[in-house]
Amino acid sequence: MLNDYRIQRRDYETANGGSPVRAFLDELKASDPGDFAAVLAGLAKLKNRQYHREPLTKALEEGLFELRHVDNLNTRVLWFFMKGRRIIAVHGIRNKGQSIPTRDLDTARARMLDWQNRSEK
Repeated sequence: MLNDYRIQRRDYETANGGSPVRAFLDELKASDPGDFAAVLAGLAKLKNRQYHREPLTKALEEGLFELRHVDNLNTRVLWFFMKGRRIIAVHGIRNKGQSIPTRDLDTARARMLDWQNRSEK
């Protein structure tokens, strides 16, 4: 019965097949393996609904959510839900502050809309 509630996670891909989230994770793995492992574990937990709340995740705005790992730098992966029990990770950032810069929210929002528009076709 538990498997009925499993959610699939995918990374956003541009129209030409690039994946900014995978690039972010690759860079994180090289620069901070500990944070990379923590973020990867958090992303794996998103497959289970019970983790779709704080402290691991937080609703932001307009259907966007964040997965957050706090250490020396705050590491975040922004994502949204799609039909069919799917989560699409659209943007990754690291910063010292508590808030997410507007440009990063704009990027995540644009990627979410792009994905939604392309998946409707």
